[in-house]
Amino acid sequence: MAEAGKNQGLSGNGRIAILGAGSMGQLWAGYLATGTVTFIPRHEVSPETDQPALTYTFQPFEGREEVVTVPYLLATAARPSLLMVTTKAGDTLDAVESNLHCISPDTPIVLFQNGMGCQQAVAGRWPQRPILAASTTEGANRPAPGCTAHAGKGETWVGPLTTSATTHLAQVVTALGTSGLTVHAEQDIQRRLWDKLVINAGINAFTAILDCPNGDILTDPFYLEHIDELCDEIANVMKGDIEKAQPSVTIRERIEMIARKTARNTSSMRSDRRLGRRTEIDFINGYIARRGHELGVDVPTNQMLTNRIKQLSP
Repeated sequence: MAEAGKNQGLSGNGRIAILGAGSMGQLWAGYLATGTVTFIPRHEVSPETDQPALTYTFQPFEGREEVVTVPYLLATAARPSLLMVTTKAGDTLDAVESNLHCISPDTPIVLFQNGMGCQQAVAGRWPQRPILAASTTEGANRPAPGCTAHAGKGETWVGPLTTSATTHLAQVVTALGTSGLTVHAEQDIQRRLWDKLVINAGINAFTAILDCPNGDILTDPFYLEHIDELCDEIANVMKGDIEKAQPSVTIRERIEMIARKTARNTSSMRSDRRLGRRTEIDFINGYIARRGHELGVDVPTNQMLTNRIKQLSP
């Protein structure tokens, strides 16, 4: 775990607030030093009537599990110096708007979401605030109630989405790095977001439709029928969106490499479908479909996958 008091790259009280106490939020809180991190609750916490903290069992990637207690941010507390937003993509815009009253205008806001679209929506709504996006390959899940596990060791890239965020990038990377996780500064964060979007677009919807672990899609006729067309669409939309194309054959190779590497894993979209939760399809294949329509690129496969998931979802 990180050592207390190390995140000196932040101004103010040095406190990191996390909005979104799901698996990813609990992963970062588990590694950040006690006393430097707090959760923002779904509703205002009353010290007289509510639990003052969230307690859970944390299983780090290496080492022994431990019980972690993270306090909730009270309305009377000093404003945090950094906000990490780890909500689901579809909840992000409303969640940020509902909590800006406790965030100073010059406080960096770092968005950790799957897919694309919600990050740009937040930056577009508050262009004067320092808004950054993160792309992470860290894996987290909750194998049992009250337990969060660091299921896959990866890396995190953070970059600015608004002009004012550029001057905060170094201090944000320093602060997040006190967790002991690997964090990089990335000026071209749009490309990093696309790199992850490509993988999610090629795996998640198929696993949710077929109700199978990641690796099982690779031999399924439905996947084999559509994957080449999907990769062609992704390549064409990516070229129009960020003017940096990858050959569709390279895109397929990357998708299948990750599917083999995570063969027995359950994707977040499959998990959402099994639990009856709203999926993030609008920010993955749905985003590619929307951008394709805007750019005049044909995207029938991405649109088909989006429609199929919506038909399956509650």
